[in-house]
Amino acid sequence: MTNSTSTSRFGFVAFAETWNGRLAMLGFVIGLGTELLTGQGILHQIGLG
Repeated sequence: MTNSTSTSRFGFVAFAETWNGRLAMLGFVIGLGTELLTGQGILHQIGLG
């Protein structure tokens, strides 16, 4: 039998942290690319700048 904590995909576990990092990097690259294409900063694009 497997332990339920070793197969957990929620909370501060390696699986969740790996995907959190990957999605954060993807969001950063998309934001940077959008900024380069439009010439406007990220805060300006979402109406805060």
